[in-house]
Amino acid sequence: MKPVAPQPTRAFVCQRCGACCRWPGYVRIDAAEADAIAGFLGLPVPVFLERYTLLTADRRGLSLIEAPGGSACIFLEADQRCRIQAVKPRQCREFPLGWRNPDAACPAWPGA
Repeated sequence: MKPVAPQPTRAFVCQRCGACCRWPGYVRIDAAEADAIAGFLGLPVPVFLERYTLLTADRRGLSLIEAPGGSACIFLEADQRCRIQAVKPRQCREFPLGWRNPDAACPAWPGA
């Protein structure tokens, strides 16, 4: 049997444009991420959870809330930088890998 050659991957270099932070849908976080973000913000975990998260509609977990107006993540700053960059959730760190149709949101993704 012939070995399968690895598929070429698409190159990605983040431009820090903030487009991914305006992507519709949940930014799910787990307990470890909640602890890390709360600590980074200098908040007790229960205060962070009440102030910055919501229970997802499927009741399977928590998501970060959106900024007032619902157009972006609550942690996207006016200069398009992430306020919690140092501890941002895995889902955010891995964008656009594994996301559906990143071409629609990310100008840095080849083919966008």
